[in-house]
Amino acid sequence: MNAYPNHVKRQLAAGQLALGMVLRQARTVDIATIAKTCGFDWISIDMEHTSLDLDMAAQIANASLAVGITPIVRVPGKEHYHASRLLDAGAQGIMVPHVDSADEARAMVSHCRFPPVGRRSLASVQPQVAFANLPADETIRKVDEEMLLVAMLESPEAIENADAIAAVAGLDVLHIGIGDLCAEMGIPGKFADPKVEEAFRVVAEACRRHGKHAGMAGIHDPVLAQKFVDLGFRFVAGGTDLNFLMAGARERAKLLRGLLKS
Repeated sequence: MNAYPNHVKRQLAAGQLALGMVLRQARTVDIATIAKTCGFDWISIDMEHTSLDLDMAAQIANASLAVGITPIVRVPGKEHYHASRLLDAGAQGIMVPHVDSADEARAMVSHCRFPPVGRRSLASVQPQVAFANLPADETIRKVDEEMLLVAMLESPEAIENADAIAAVAGLDVLHIGIGDLCAEMGIPGKFADPKVEEAFRVVAEACRRHGKHAGMAGIHDPVLAQKFVDLGFRFVAGGTDLNFLMAGARERAKLLRGLLKS
């Protein structure tokens, strides 16, 4: 029995964009198929900024595996149980917010990876291998190989420590949370500010030095997005289900209002 493949890891290894849809509103498992059909490679099950509970997040993660889209959970905090319970439920990736130092990144790896790299506790059977009753060493190897760890860098301190964070073994992606980063820089919403571009350069260079991948979210301006992709950012959150719903609904309402000639 092979583990379900992590499509994001394969996209990134090939130098391609790995595109994600962030879930804020969805509460049913069919969102995995919807996101896949729309051309996304991963979904971010956001438990930091939404009311999504553990059970719903677990159901969406588990349902995503056979659909062929990678379920990544943005956990609400740094405690080990936020990550471990979702990994046991089928998540193929964990995104930890506000990782400011190498020590925090090492704790994240310890919580999420099995020994000898980390200290994650091993449950009996795993959704990532379709609940096959495999030898423990085989389960550990296969599940770890197909798991993605994403550290969110969301403060000037995190950017300053980007090189040390990128050097942490077992981490895969350094993902800039641009909204919080700009707020902490004292330039909320100023995504095109030169200080932001410099932060992106610092992270991109740290990732190149240490063989990690650079990630970004919240960039909706095509020119700015192109600039950051050119810097090497490949792990890209394309927007939230709420954004997409409102954009489509707004355009439809506008069209229908125009049908009545004055």
